[in-house]
Parts: sequence; C-alpha cells; structure tokens
Amino acid sequence: MRYILITALIFLVKMSFSQSKSNVKTYCNPINIDYGYTPIPTFSEWGRHRTTADPVIVNYKNDYYLFSTNQWGYWWSPNMHDWTFNAKKFLRPWNGDVYDELCAPAVGVLGDTMLVFGSTYTDKFSIWMSTDPKANEWKPLVDSFEIGGWDPDFFTDTDGRFYMYNGSSNKFPLYGIELDRKTMKPKGTRKELLYLEDWRYGWQRFGEYNDNTFLDPFLEGAHMTKHNNKYYFQFAGPGTEFSGYADGVAIGETPLGPFEKQSDPLSYKPGGFARGAGHGSTFKDKRGQYWHVSTIVLGVKNNFERRLGIWPTYFDKDDVMYTNTAFGDYPHYLPDTEHPGQFTGWMLLNYKKPVTVSSTLGSFSPNNAVDESMKTYWSATSAAPGEWITTDLGSISTVHAIQINYADQDVDNSFLGKINNIFHQYKLYTSIDGKKWNILVNKSENKTDVPHEYVELKQAVQARFIKLENIHMPSGKFAISGLRVFGYGRGNRPHPVKQFTIMRTEKDKRSAWIKWNPVSDAYAYNIYTGIAPDKLYNCVIVHDANDYYYKAMDSQKAYYFTIEAINENGISTRFPIVKVD
Repeated sequence: MRYILITALIFLVKMSFSQSKSNVKTYCNPINIDYGYTPIPTFSEWGRHRTTADPVIVNYKNDYYLFSTNQWGYWWSPNMHDWTFNAKKFLRPWNGDVYDELCAPAVGVLGDTMLVFGSTYTDKFSIWMSTDPKANEWKPLVDSFEIGGWDPDFFTDTDGRFYMYNGSSNKFPLYGIELDRKTMKPKGTRKELLYLEDWRYGWQRFGEYNDNTFLDPFLEGAHMTKHNNKYYFQFAGPGTEFSGYADGVAIGETPLGPFEKQSDPLSYKPGGFARGAGHGSTFKDKRGQYWHVSTIVLGVKNNFERRLGIWPTYFDKDDVMYTNTAFGDYPHYLPDTEHPGQFTGWMLLNYKKPVTVSSTLGSFSPNNAVDESMKTYWSATSAAPGEWITTDLGSISTVHAIQINYADQDVDNSFLGKINNIFHQYKLYTSIDGKKWNILVNKSENKTDVPHEYVELKQAVQARFIKLENIHMPSGKFAISGLRVFGYGRGNRPHPVKQFTIMRTEKDKRSAWIKWNPVSDAYAYNIYTGIAPDKLYNCVIVHDANDYYYKAMDSQKAYYFTIEAINENGISTRFPIVKVD
C-alpha cells in the first residue's frame, strides 16, 4: 500500500511539473488568455463580449505577472505561454463591500515587494502590496493614495527613488512626480512632461485614417523604462479605437525630463489580422531580452473591444528604442528558446483559400474566417457538437502551427467579468485529399478557456486540408474570426516588387502616397520605413492592394522606404531602399 501511495505521489508530482513547464517554443498574437467579459452594460443589447487593454507585465522573481483593465484579477506565467489566472477583487480595506476594478493599472516593484494601483481621479483607491502574488496574497500598503491618477505607471530607479507617471486626455499633458517610497506621499509638485504634437508627428493624428476629422488626439498610457542610463518615457496615442493606436517614446537624462521625442512610434501595427499596438509596457525576460506588451484593437461589438499582443523590443547603437511588429501576428519564438522574439519564418498558408462549413448563420460568411481580419467572422447556426469548418490550403503543405480565433456570437447576456468553468472543446483533422481524415489534435476533454487558441505541432505534418470540428463552446454559436494555418508551401517564394514609388505631400510632409506594381504570386506586402536606411523599424502589411497612404511620418525628417512581397512559400528580396525628403 505504501508503495502504491509513493508511486501515485511521484506520478502526480511529475504531472504537475510537466503541466507547469510547457514544451511549446512559440506564441502567436493575440495572446491566448481567458479574457474577461465586458462590464459595460450600455452595450448589452449586442451581447456580451470579451475585452481587456492597457497591459502591464513585470518580471517578478523569475515569473511574469500580467495586469490589465477590468479583469477582476491578474495572470502569472513561468514562460510567457502558460498563463494562470488569479481572481482578485481589490477591496477597499476601509469599505469592504466596495472593490476597485483595476482599470489601466500601475504595477511596480520596490525591493522584494510588488505594488498595484488602479486608475482613479480621487484619493479613494488603495495601493496594494504583495511579496507572494503567485499565491494571491495581498494587503494594503496605503489605504487611500492621496494624489490618484488615471493611466498611472510606477517606476523604481536604480538609485531606489520611486516615481509615478499618469495622464489620459485630449487636452492635458502627461505628468510625473516623485513619491516617498515609505509613505507614498508626493515629494514636491507634479511636473508636466509631455504633450502630443500631431502637427508634426503624423501617427498622432486622431481617427482610423489619421485625419483629425472630429476630435483632438488622446494622450495616455505613460510608462518608463531605463536603459544604459537613459530614460525612455513611453506614451500612447491617438485613440484606442483605431488600427493605428501606437506607443511613442521620448528620451531623457533624468526620470522627470526634459524629454525629446523619437520621430517614429515605438510600437505600431496598423495592418494585418491583429491591429494596433498602443498603451503598453516594457519589461525584460529572464535572459535580459526586452519585450513590449500592448493593446490590440478589435472594436466590433463596441469601440473598447480589445485584446493584447507582445512584441520583441530593442535598443540600437544610437539609443533608438523600437519594437519589431513585422509579421507580428505570425508565430514567434518565446523567451526560453534559442531565438527569443524572432519570427519563425512559418508563413500563413490559407489566406482567402477555399472554405467549406457545416452551416452558416445569416451573412456571417465562411470566407470571413480566412480573410486576415479579426473584425469579421464566420458563424455556424448553432454551437452543437459536430459543427465544422474546413480550409483548403490549395496544395499539400508543411503545417507547423494553427491558430483558432473564436468570435462572440449570441453570447449569454448574463456573462459579466470573469466567468468560471467555461471552456472550448474541439478536434482538428488533416487530410491530403479531403476524403480521408486523420486526427491532428483532440481537445474534446479540454476544460480551459482558449479564445485565441494557438497549437504548435510537436512534429510538422503534410496536409492540404485542415478541418476544425466543434465539440463545446463556452456560450453562443460556434463562430471563428480566424482559422489561421502556418508553415511552408511547396512552391516558390514570390517575385520581388519591380517598381516602387513614394510621393510625399509637399503641403503636409506627415503623409505620403505609396504605389508599386503588383506581384502576381504574392498575397501581401510588407512596407518598411524609418528615418535612416539602417532604422527601418516600422512595418505595415498590406493585403489585396498595390498602393497605400502612409500618414505616420515626422514632418521634419527625411524618410526611407522599402518593400517585400509575401506568399505562402516565403518572402521576396526587398526593393532597394528609397529616400524621400
């Protein structure tokens, strides 16, 4: 009997270890976490939907902790892939029946202590502290933080001094102030640190197309990073509703400035499946590699329907800080790998390829599942087991990974905040001929909530057809905004672009019209741009077009551009770099 008990214990320990340490080497944006359901009742007539934004990740005791807007808790992960949610309503200690939702929270580390504080315009919000957030153990450090602040950020300098930054407005600037690290009381008065300058920086103009048609741009999302004794003050604009939502950065010699803005956004992703890269934070992984987590815009059910993305981040020899969002919603390597942050090279195999389905609800067309837009989706007429969708890759290809992006259709109106015990169950099949099917992944027993499921295959498979069969949905109908298959086709990579023209507007040098000859064997193009030939840090992916109106430039600088063509077999060589004054 003792032998049986010991054997069982060893088995459980092994199981626990194997479940806590994933063998997965890659990830794909939007990240696959159990996003909560909106607490905004105004939009209940359109059904509940998932959302979060304004993320902060901190590396604390070699684990990653993720806090974001209105989630009634936070996540932690040992590897940035397997996220565990800790439910926590941050109750006011002096009024225990009232809790403060963490809207756009600040998260800081002082010594061995993690601090958390949510956005507020009053002094009625507590600062919470923990030395064991993995165990969800918290207590108030300050019952009522007297100065408050919306979109706050905490920063501990290398000399131990402690600062808070905040601001969210289309009228007022971002502010900074030093705090007493023992009492959390302000030291001196807050300083005005930064305004948007949309007259100069094109990406800061309000609107989906940066046209400033009806509102001034919003400035928000302060975050501070120190690197090589320089202070990188990050800020978001022009509005969380837009594909061009981005984070900028300004550099200073002290934590309270003055700061000089970089010409281009720090994180910018206006094209592709997952769009937007604004209001985020920067952190280091266990090896010292920088990453930037930020808000991805969805905006279908309402303007504030959002997701999260993580991008590798770098500093060049000239102290320019930048993220790499090229192929930013394709598979990339996780931190604990040989190539952290790098693109795997796995191409999208099924863009606008033929789709067949078990049923279709109204105008929610099957092709919406393969059009590289998270804003559109296919829906079956039910969530019954056996509803299915099949994507034809067009030819036999090498499949390395599949991303299943579920959409919200007819979700239970009672869903609010975090819903326990909801889950997705499905099966994935492959076929060479569309007749004989082999099970690739069987998650018919899954008990986890995976709204942006990402499956990295242990071994690549040869397939032409991929079939997704529904077993169980958390709520609503079986609906898919993106069934995305990644790997390598067997054909040739696309021919390079042969003609590439940039016409910059003399009247308004923030904008340029870009035109190129279409490539017959390409389904998309990457346009790279920047203020020097070796600083082409911003990238826009363009599908089904051979022109683009680029509106993100610094009007005071010359710019450089190049372009590459993309298909399921690879990437073309780039066009020679073009300079425009």
